[in-house]
Amino acid sequence: MTDRRIPTARLGDDGPEVGVQGLGCMGMSFAYGPSDAGESRATLERALELGVTLYDTADAYGAGENERFLSPFFKAHRDEVVIATKFALSIPPDDPTRRVIRNDAPYVREAVEASLRRLDVDVIDLYYMHRRDPRVPIEETVGVMADLVREGKVKHLGLSEVTAAELRAAHAVHPVAAVQSEWSLFSRDIEDRVVPAARELGVALVPYSPLGRGFLTGSFTDADRDLTAGDFRRQQPRFTGGNAVANAALLEPVRTVADAHAATPAQIALAWVQQQARRHGLPVVPIPGTRKPGRAEENARAVGIELTEEELALLEPLAQKVAGDRYADMTFTSAGRE
Repeated sequence: MTDRRIPTARLGDDGPEVGVQGLGCMGMSFAYGPSDAGESRATLERALELGVTLYDTADAYGAGENERFLSPFFKAHRDEVVIATKFALSIPPDDPTRRVIRNDAPYVREAVEASLRRLDVDVIDLYYMHRRDPRVPIEETVGVMADLVREGKVKHLGLSEVTAAELRAAHAVHPVAAVQSEWSLFSRDIEDRVVPAARELGVALVPYSPLGRGFLTGSFTDADRDLTAGDFRRQQPRFTGGNAVANAALLEPVRTVADAHAATPAQIALAWVQQQARRHGLPVVPIPGTRKPGRAEENARAVGIELTEEELALLEPLAQKVAGDRYADMTFTSAGRE
């Protein structure tokens, strides 16, 4: 599949048409330890050759550095790519290690202007509310986001880590093209309420961390032992101590299915996410992150893998057996509000 472009899907009823697999760009400048800028740029170009057109970033990734890094690529391919970025995680000037969730209207306007400057574009294709501040009515936040659409600064709206009720309330103010939430063989809580609501409203799902932040690939088995000191996965409960040992044991069925397809565990994990589109009846566009062209090719090949009902049944129980929360602080997710 390395010489064929992946199929496309539409984000929302009136949203952009994109490749059925996007690219998460956070790790190119943030969170996953040292990166090679040249290799990351080559990855962006190779992904585009493969039909990957949705590129995901956020103002919080490296305090704007990720948006700046991506800007030259976006400018060189402006008519070919769909730029997705996010607001809501504010960095206090007195403590750059903290993230404060802000959804108030003045901050949304401040954030979009800053992202437009860093990206050096006239309009953002897909603008997400990164995290939800329950103290601010979602109608207020989406109201100002809708104003940005009317003003020509944003084309389409997205939400990240919201509940089904929040999605419905937001969509009543302005159409939402996509909801971005963690969804993988290890994280399936959104299937109970968010996915049915998205299907009902004609909203696409954009799963982040479809490879379990690399754990599902088998590239590491213990974050403390295998990853560099600056890697934020060392702070996530699933990847350290006894949880890591228990979760590593869950990968055996993934390897079994991978062997049957002469594929990698990463490709099976991605194929599973891609097949949720048919299972749940809505567009699903995962955004696996990588900084290597070869991995972009490997990920794209997962689009062509069809898992059998028997294989799906083998993988079905994994999420219920996972040890540990997704984050050390789950208040940054929708889990406590659903």
